[in-house]
Amino acid sequence: MATATIAVRPQTLGWSYYARVITQETRYEFLKLFRAKAFSFSVIGFPVMFYAIFGLTNHHPEYARYLLASYSCFGMFGSALFGLGAGVAMERAQGWLELKQASPMPRIVYLVAKTITCAAIAMITVGILLAMGLTLGGVTMSAVEMLELIGVTLAGAVPFAAMGLLISFILPPNAGAGMINIVYLPMSFASGLWMPIWMLPHWIQKIAPALPTYHYAQLALNIFGYAQADTSMTLHWEALLGFTCLLLGAAWLVFTRSEAKA
Repeated sequence: MATATIAVRPQTLGWSYYARVITQETRYEFLKLFRAKAFSFSVIGFPVMFYAIFGLTNHHPEYARYLLASYSCFGMFGSALFGLGAGVAMERAQGWLELKQASPMPRIVYLVAKTITCAAIAMITVGILLAMGLTLGGVTMSAVEMLELIGVTLAGAVPFAAMGLLISFILPPNAGAGMINIVYLPMSFASGLWMPIWMLPHWIQKIAPALPTYHYAQLALNIFGYAQADTSMTLHWEALLGFTCLLLGAAWLVFTRSEAKA
């Protein structure tokens, strides 16, 4: 007797499916990070505290405007490194990442949701800094400048999320948060995120252009006319794009290899 066979076409997942899953996963990630007091107080609190100490006590609106741009970048940098880098390292140590990899959820959703969450946390920081600068620091800015600052700040989500992911997979899981601080604090200082770059030692000014955070900061500072005059903004965008491709490629390679071994 001949047996009838029916070919079943595999179901294709559409954009609506990915959008729904990313939205749900992002919601859970945001609630998890925001409820972690140590994370929210440090990632949001450090830029706000430093801005209150150095930007508002100076009683100079121009200096407050400069630090408003630099500490906005500082907020995104910290949110990406600790939210994604330290977060993934902790999930590796707890075995939660292996469970995620074994689940049917597309792996791209895991990374996209964490990146969006880090950007959202950073936007909370930027909002607080803007409110402080406009009300207490005597900062004046147009609506266009405000939108440009938000846009440039968001542009740092992908490269620094990739940096955090790369660090989380290269380092031992239990050493993630401590090692991220070794990257986070020196890079922020050397890039002029804490104080104007021209106030730093000359040898630091020489190595600053090799750091992605330097180019990131220059893009934000250019909005208010405080960027270094010897380079064009196109060069800073190209440098940041180059760092993004390099870091994202390396992070994706390490991530897929770790998934294959799981």
